[in-house]
Amino acid sequence: MGAGMSVTPRRGSGSPVPASIRATVERARAALGDRNAAVRYDWLRQLTGASWERVSNVLAEADELVPYEARIREAHEAAGRLQYAQYRGPLELYAIVRLTEPDHLIETGVSSGVSSTHFLLGIRKNRHGTLHSIDLPQHQRGEQLSSRESHVAIPPGRSSGWAIPPELRDGWDLRVGPSQQLLPTLVEGLPSVGLFLHDSLHTPRHLTFELSTVRPKLAPGAIVLADNTVWTGAAFPRFARTVGVPVRRRGRTDMVGLRMPGSSR
Repeated sequence: MGAGMSVTPRRGSGSPVPASIRATVERARAALGDRNAAVRYDWLRQLTGASWERVSNVLAEADELVPYEARIREAHEAAGRLQYAQYRGPLELYAIVRLTEPDHLIETGVSSGVSSTHFLLGIRKNRHGTLHSIDLPQHQRGEQLSSRESHVAIPPGRSSGWAIPPELRDGWDLRVGPSQQLLPTLVEGLPSVGLFLHDSLHTPRHLTFELSTVRPKLAPGAIVLADNTVWTGAAFPRFARTVGVPVRRRGRTDMVGLRMPGSSR
């Protein structure tokens, strides 16, 4: 099915997303090689507030992502990261960018660039938007990754975002250093933030710092995401209560999100 075709999901079929589109999404997930990247359709719709028709139309574009998913997988394999701890929900990130069309996106935590790649793909499809990424990389100490090192450690000779296809890097704003130092300056210089992803230091204090820093610039309807919240305690639910919106959990994972009050468009 072509990406430009309008899709009207069948009713009463057990799933509002047509089977043909689910198959398209599965091809992209399989090319990436990460079983945890299976799309949580309900989460995507609840988080963005988009109709099932819009969700389906965007996910119909997944075949266009297959070559990029394969290249990410090849880059990981070449670097000895066969069991790389990838970002959960990369295909959802692409869809969220397509559905909400943010002008400015911020992510803290890059590593190989799985999330960054999908943000950049969504921006390219939208034909507008800028991704601002902050990363404080851990570097692998030797030729081989030791059992004491994290799988997110950057391999020798590589840098933050090392798996991102080169043609997607134009216009990417990468800032290397501590979020505590770089995020306030970044946020201050932006007119607004339409999407924020926390995937850096996973502590209650640090997540609270990042959320409080971006909050003054969060646009109406902005999407706020946080991964690995099993380690951040009540920081995200407390923020959600403060802004008066529910937390949306991605299935049974510890990746969560919310949509700020108001309309993004």
